[in-house]
Amino acid sequence: MYRNGRVMQAKKCVGALSLAVLPMWIGACLAQESATVDPALREKIESQGRKIDAMRSRMAEQLAELEQMKRELASQELQYNDLRKAVGMTALEEARATGSPGAGSGTAQAVAAPQDQVPAGTPAPGAPVAPVSQPVAATQPVGKRPEQDERPPEVAPIFDQPGVLTPRGKLIIEPSYQYGYSSSDRVALVGYTVIPAILIGLVDVRQVKQTTQTGALAFRYGLTNRMELEVRVPYVDSHTDTISREIFTGTAQDNLFTTSGKGLGDVEATLRYQINDGGADKPYYIGWFRAKSRTGEDPFEVTSDCVTRCVENYTGTGLPLKNPTGSGFYSAQLGMTWLYPSDPVVFFGNFSYLHNFERKNVSRNVLGSGKQFLGDIKAGDIADISVGMGLSLNEKASISIGYDQAFVGRTQQNSHPLSGSARATLGSLLIGGSYRYNDKETLNITLGVGVTRDTPDTTVTVRVPITL
Repeated sequence: MYRNGRVMQAKKCVGALSLAVLPMWIGACLAQESATVDPALREKIESQGRKIDAMRSRMAEQLAELEQMKRELASQELQYNDLRKAVGMTALEEARATGSPGAGSGTAQAVAAPQDQVPAGTPAPGAPVAPVSQPVAATQPVGKRPEQDERPPEVAPIFDQPGVLTPRGKLIIEPSYQYGYSSSDRVALVGYTVIPAILIGLVDVRQVKQTTQTGALAFRYGLTNRMELEVRVPYVDSHTDTISREIFTGTAQDNLFTTSGKGLGDVEATLRYQINDGGADKPYYIGWFRAKSRTGEDPFEVTSDCVTRCVENYTGTGLPLKNPTGSGFYSAQLGMTWLYPSDPVVFFGNFSYLHNFERKNVSRNVLGSGKQFLGDIKAGDIADISVGMGLSLNEKASISIGYDQAFVGRTQQNSHPLSGSARATLGSLLIGGSYRYNDKETLNITLGVGVTRDTPDTTVTVRVPITL
């Protein structure tokens, strides 16, 4: 037993000595290992570790700044949408192909990526951060690009010819109303009206005041994307006051002679075709052809007064007892309309030539004398030219201003110029405005002011095209 105790005590002494010597041995080993490492390499490793720590710290700061930018952008988007709703600009989203909101929303989605998902192309830590105002580049296109419209730009129409043609398969119904007033104290009237300001006869007239109201219904249908057909049916209501003295009398008293007439006017049809594509800083050309009937009551059908107006005048000349509602001639008109977009305005113009076909064996009704034969009558042709410019105020409203001038030829009887008829120049200054209520309804208003004596003093036209 004593020996065993000595053995156990010896083992304990050896274990304690081993524990005391082990740290010194480990330190010696480490010292020997460290003595073999190059000091320059150790310094490089420590320097790289410090750089990595600095980059991690800077990345954390940038992520915090990015989170703050996301919150500010979301707040600005909310304010922007509230302002758009307040001013009623929601039509902008409907005009986009996909109905997505503006570019700011797409930027917000690109920025709002999770922090743990770093997209391709992300700058390395420590690179300069792009300013907030610059959009974030997206790897995929956002939305769908609208298809390019090859149709001419839409402006407030002030002439008879519209600039934008009806799309294929679409029908547009356009009710319109026109009010015109003219007065003159120097016109030599000739018994019956051929066109405005040209009459036939030998009556001394001092003052003529005429009011004309025309209600019309036009139908336009798109045959193709470049061709449309229009049919227009007018209803005319006119009133004329003529102040003059009885001819071949010595009286100095003026008399008032009043006539009026209402009924269906001359129905007309027009075919239009867009010749080229055009585009930005490129003109659009639209050719058109119009044919006019004589469905209205013409000047040769009404009865002329030769009792009140033709005292002791046996030639049978006089004023009509009723105003005609038509011109009395078939007509064909060929023209060209052009539009030239030059942001922010659109320049446009029109040139046309109207030919009146000759009527054979014409006669008129004379009160108390029956029919009076006039022979072959041909109204003068008309060359018309107009120019203007349109300005779009916003996506709904636009204004236009222009000038229209027509040159009217002499009326012929039996292939000879009619005595008393003369060439006339009709000039009008036109101002118009357009307001689009929605995609199907638009209001167009035009004011025409005559700048020559033979032109109506004032003309107001209101059109409301409705797309079905």
